[in-house]
Amino acid sequence: SCHASQLCNCSSMGLDFIPPGLTAKLPVLNLAHNRIQRIQSQDLQQAVSLRALLLQSNKISSIDEDSFQSLAKLELLDLSNNSLAHLSPVWFGHLFSLQHLHLQGNSYRDLGESSPFSSLRNLSSLYLGNPRFSVIRQGNFEGIELLHKLWIDGSNLSHYEQGSLKPIKEINHMIINLRNSNIFSEIVRDLLHSVTWLEVTEIKLPVERKSLVQNSTLPFRIQKLTFKEAFFTDQSISQAIVLLKEITSLKELEAINCVLEGKGIWNTEEIAKSGQSFVETIMIIKAVIQNFHLFFDLEGMQSQINQLKRLTIASSNVFMVPCKLARHFSSLLYLDFHDNLLVNNRLDETMCKGSWPSLQTLNLSQNSLKSLEQTAKYASRLTKLNNLDISQNNFVEIPDECIWPKNLKYLNLSSTQIPKVTKCIPQTLEVLDVSANNLKEFGLELPHLKELYLTRNQLKSLPGAAPIPSLVALSVRRNKLNGFSKEEFESFRRLELLDASDNNFICSCEFLSFVHGEAGIGQVLVGWPDGYVCDSPLAVRGAQVGAVHLSLMECHRALVVSLICVLVFLVILLLVALGYKYHMVWYLRMTWAWLQAKRKPKRAPPKDVCYDAFVSYSENDSEWVENTMVRELEQACPPFRLCLHKRDFVPGKWIVDNIIDSIEKSHKTLFVLSEHFVRSEWCKYELDFSHFRLFDENNDAAILVLLEPIQSEAIPKRFCKLRKIMNTKTYLEWPAGEEQQQVFWENLKGALKS
Repeated sequence: SCHASQLCNCSSMGLDFIPPGLTAKLPVLNLAHNRIQRIQSQDLQQAVSLRALLLQSNKISSIDEDSFQSLAKLELLDLSNNSLAHLSPVWFGHLFSLQHLHLQGNSYRDLGESSPFSSLRNLSSLYLGNPRFSVIRQGNFEGIELLHKLWIDGSNLSHYEQGSLKPIKEINHMIINLRNSNIFSEIVRDLLHSVTWLEVTEIKLPVERKSLVQNSTLPFRIQKLTFKEAFFTDQSISQAIVLLKEITSLKELEAINCVLEGKGIWNTEEIAKSGQSFVETIMIIKAVIQNFHLFFDLEGMQSQINQLKRLTIASSNVFMVPCKLARHFSSLLYLDFHDNLLVNNRLDETMCKGSWPSLQTLNLSQNSLKSLEQTAKYASRLTKLNNLDISQNNFVEIPDECIWPKNLKYLNLSSTQIPKVTKCIPQTLEVLDVSANNLKEFGLELPHLKELYLTRNQLKSLPGAAPIPSLVALSVRRNKLNGFSKEEFESFRRLELLDASDNNFICSCEFLSFVHGEAGIGQVLVGWPDGYVCDSPLAVRGAQVGAVHLSLMECHRALVVSLICVLVFLVILLLVALGYKYHMVWYLRMTWAWLQAKRKPKRAPPKDVCYDAFVSYSENDSEWVENTMVRELEQACPPFRLCLHKRDFVPGKWIVDNIIDSIEKSHKTLFVLSEHFVRSEWCKYELDFSHFRLFDENNDAAILVLLEPIQSEAIPKRFCKLRKIMNTKTYLEWPAGEEQQQVFWENLKGALKS
């Protein structure tokens, strides 16, 4: 249960006793919500560094007198909601550092005959009382001089000895639950010089005749008096107004969740005779007035309200203020009527000419106003008004022109269901709130506007900066913004705060580049970085904008595609160059010819064979072929019929088909090889197609004739089968001497006949 910081949380563990083994380093021990019944001397003896001890909501009924003796550093002790039947001064005798003591919710009926707190010189807050607590005696608070907060549950307090609370010289805030109204005035008299803010709950205010300041001397300290869940009648409230005037220091009155049984028939004559009220602020929240529609107009109270500066009547069914009464609020600066029943046709009476002459701030939010034009017109009668809140009214429509107070600086039109903004909005404004109105755009020219709130609308972009040049703060939270550019951001030259959180940001490269590159953007963007989350792309949805970094491909798609296209083009260009250098085209064309030849019969029928040989030779050797070889063979007896491409190819026919047809119609194929054949065009590409058909059949139809000596290694590698044949088969060489030439011709003729 103990963390590394030595904070031990042993709450709600069903413990019946304080666990042993507590160390001297322990600063906080939480034993709340267990079943501990007794605190013994040795239980906390070692916990000398303890600063907070939480023992609330146990069943403690017994504490040994020296149980807290070693806790000199203890600052917080909570013993609330236990079963202590009495309080012993000895318990707290050594708690010299104690600042906060909670003793409420036990079963003691009093605090004893003397003060249990006499040694607690540093006490700051004290919580006392329970439903059985019934007696407060003189001397119970001796030793306490200053408290920040004093809370007493005196719901059944029946006896209070006058002067019991006087030893406390200063109490900033005292809260007392008090149902016995007879004790109220006695407590107030004791607190006049000590308490600053007195809060009384559940009291039924009595019709008190006795002065609250009897035998008391000025100056008084009490400045604020609050009633919560109290009950008033017309008589008691009339008398209370008179008596409270005697407390000249009292500046503020509050009534929260109180009930007034009556119709406002107050004793105005007696109230007027009692003199001027010193109260400057009155706040009434959730007042329950049965038959409030029958409530009188408080005529005769005019003399009591002319010094009032701040008035709040909220959630109390106010539907009108009589004009005669409104004109007497001569000093009122702040008026809050939010969450009431004000309507436009009664507003003419409430804000009649001459009413609320000094009013600067008016809150009419959450009422039943329907016409913005009429509301503005009636508000224009308040000549000094500069702050107007009419939010959460159902205006629905907004006119093109309106009449407003000339000095209006702040206007709240949020949640009024206006569909757009028009020139009805006054140009004098410095602060404008049009949040939650489903606005799709904002283009008003407001030269003095410093703060603009457009939260919860339908805006898809930031409003233009030119019409609002003085803008310092802008809120576009929870709109439909997808992002904003550097230009948009920098166009607001005076902007110090921008709240664009909770939008569906498209984390584009431009947006992310701006966000990451803008120095100090976290100081301008409200809610940064938690409130700025990517909605798309899908891969980064839900991630914080500041943490997203897109890849080069995602950010520069067009550039990357262009580079890829250029690379592909260069690769193709390289392949073309390589193909040209290494005769790739030749290989492709030969492959195509081979495939074409494959689909044809291996050999033409005998009746179609009309040549003895097809001659393949280089153009540079054509003189020898045509003048020597052809003459020798075709004039022989019997003559040989040779197929020459120059002479026998069919004009207009594709050369590949000519070659393949000629080879198929010839018994043999005669190759005339020479250096020209190897080094130049190598018998032209067209004639080379014949190699596929010839060598694919693996027959002896090839006859090689060498005009001059040539090594097989000199033949290009692409003629791999020709190289193989030269290495494995014999061939005829053209001799230089005439005698050998005759033998050559005989051998050649013999080869052609075979």
